Amino acid sequence: METLLQLDQELLLYFNSFTSPLFDNFFWLITSKSIWFPMYAILLYAIFKSQGLKGFITIIFLGLMVLLCDQISTNIFKEGFERFRPSHEPALEGMVDLLNGKKGGKFGFVSSHATNSFGLAVFSLFLFRFNWYTFFILSWAMLNSYSRIYMGVHYPGDILGGLLLGSLIGWFVYWLYKKVASRFLLFQDNGLSSGGQREFALSPVRLVIFSGMFTIIIIFLSAKILLPLMF
Repeated sequence: METLLQLDQELLLYFNSFTSPLFDNFFWLITSKSIWFPMYAILLYAIFKSQGLKGFITIIFLGLMVLLCDQISTNIFKEGFERFRPSHEPALEGMVDLLNGKKGGKFGFVSSHATNSFGLAVFSLFLFRFNWYTFFILSWAMLNSYSRIYMGVHYPGDILGGLLLGSLIGWFVYWLYKKVASRFLLFQDNGLSSGGQREFALSPVRLVIFSGMFTIIIIFLSAKILLPLMF
């Protein structure tokens, strides 16, 4: 175990060393939860566009997934393991590059950012079942999670733990949702509606992808615009 913890620290210091003013701005914006509200809103739109009022059942399970990811990662794992974040680890004081001095809470295993991101990713990729969406949302979850390593507030092991926990919760809640939704004839086990049609149309799902990509582009451009103002 000591060897794994030591390796985790070494990996954190290695990845955390690749910094630049541009990416400081970029990841500071990426890690913000509020920056993704437009994408979340369009994801809800995609659900209601295809399911109508039945989409409320989907939203209830989506909310359950978010609640479980947040509460389990924080109240069970962080409070249970009580592993210091690298930003609070006395042995690493002065060695970790903290973005804008932000340290986060005292304990860090597992990363709630990673848990929530991969919970949403796994639940929604099973929900929509489009290859391009799967590629996009998993890439988005990885980028969002990596921002926590860049900021120096989580070890890679915290991220990996959050990835596994979030993916498991996302799959489990989707499994529960599928059982309930099939009773209401929302869709069958093969992901099709009771009429044999795809439950979700491609066009609103594309909007989720485009909104996420557009947000990333805006974040990058904003990071470049802010760069001269810092010097």
